[in-house]
Amino acid sequence: MFMNKKYMPNSKRRGPSPFAAFVKKEARHIVRDRRTMLILFGMPVVLMLLFGFAITNDVKNVRTVVVTSQTDHLTQRAIDRLAASEYFIITATAGTPHEAEQLIRNQKADLAVVFSRDFASKKSGLQLIVDASDPNMAQQWTSYATGTLADSDGSPINTKLLYNPRMKSSYNFVPAIMGMLLMLVCAMMTSISIVREKEKGTMEVLLVSPVRPLMIIVAKAVPYLVLALAILVCILLMARFVLGVPLMGSIVWIFIVSAIYILLALSLGLLISNIASSQLMALLLSAMVLLMPIVMLSGMLFPIESMPVVLQWVSAVMPPRYYIEAMRKLMIMGVGIGEVAREVAVLSLMTAVLLAVSLAKFKTRLE
Repeated sequence: MFMNKKYMPNSKRRGPSPFAAFVKKEARHIVRDRRTMLILFGMPVVLMLLFGFAITNDVKNVRTVVVTSQTDHLTQRAIDRLAASEYFIITATAGTPHEAEQLIRNQKADLAVVFSRDFASKKSGLQLIVDASDPNMAQQWTSYATGTLADSDGSPINTKLLYNPRMKSSYNFVPAIMGMLLMLVCAMMTSISIVREKEKGTMEVLLVSPVRPLMIIVAKAVPYLVLALAILVCILLMARFVLGVPLMGSIVWIFIVSAIYILLALSLGLLISNIASSQLMALLLSAMVLLMPIVMLSGMLFPIESMPVVLQWVSAVMPPRYYIEAMRKLMIMGVGIGEVAREVAVLSLMTAVLLAVSLAKFKTRLE
């Protein structure tokens, strides 16, 4: 008699490996949670639109007051240059600097250009009165006005702007958003996922399974790695086709550097999960350790060179700083991998250290 092959003990038919089963289980858990999926894919879209269109430090439509006692050919030419510029709007004229200053105090103007009586004869005697309540914007307004009025005799000014000729702030924000989102998604969501298993008491069940504890952690991290890469693709597509940010460098190197950064974020999430005892604590630790330092100290919004020396030292240990610098060079400047070797080396070293510490601490807690 012959036995059916599916009942033969030596049958080659095998089910999925335990590791693949754990990956599939975690992926299903993430996909079924609609709120999590909305956050993961909704947050990049919202942030890209906000920083690309709404939150911008571009100089546009600066309300300008012209102060002149007489209008000669040189003064008129300078005024015409201001009016023709896309940065300034001449909203009023005033007879004295005091009147112009009063308009600024009444929030009816942002900047005043004061021409002296002998401006045409001496080709000098130009003063700018600026609303400096926002010092960063005041500095930009002053620089743009100085550049526009620098050559009022009509000869052209030869200015060449490298990498960002239209001075769009989205060129600066897109790499920063990539660094923030990838870190938050990988580190925060991974730490919360592991702590959730501890709270439910299912982590002990997983640890006594035939799969090694390290494989369990890797299996829980794999879906977030895939999600992070999907989010990266989403950001790059929006940057290119919605915000008009060019991708000058190699896409391959952008993904390789991003993969190193994602592994670093996953290692940090594992470390946070070792410290936190609840999902709320993991969320608070992630917010304190990740969100605020990323925004304030990574160079995302403020130049690192302008920070106090102590904060520059703190910024030196922030992984997003090096990733954002690398992405700006690869995406905007179009350099090769050799030009970002320092940033890649620092990120790789941080990844190795964080992964070693996280795994060592995880094994200690298991014991």
